[in-house]
Amino acid sequence: MYSLGFIETMGYVPAFQVADTMAKAADVEIVKKVWVGAGLVTIVIKGEISAIHTALDAGAAAANQTGCLEACLAVAHPAKSLVRMIGIEE
Repeated sequence: MYSLGFIETMGYVPAFQVADTMAKAADVEIVKKVWVGAGLVTIVIKGEISAIHTALDAGAAAANQTGCLEACLAVAHPAKSLVRMIGIEE
């Protein structure tokens, strides 16, 4: 079973930098980009929990370099209702 990771940045361009950094840092799949509004962008990744943590650490470090990190979260073995709510195919 996979886990989910979420990282939120202030700004569209920093979100792509973070997504690229996470994809290169660990074996994770970028599954969704959500434009929250007011400049906030959330990137959703999935993979094994250890890879999620590695990717989030790398992504958070990249976002912190430009002062754009708003939040990050890892969810181990998400509930099916959460996966449906987010709109991710299993």
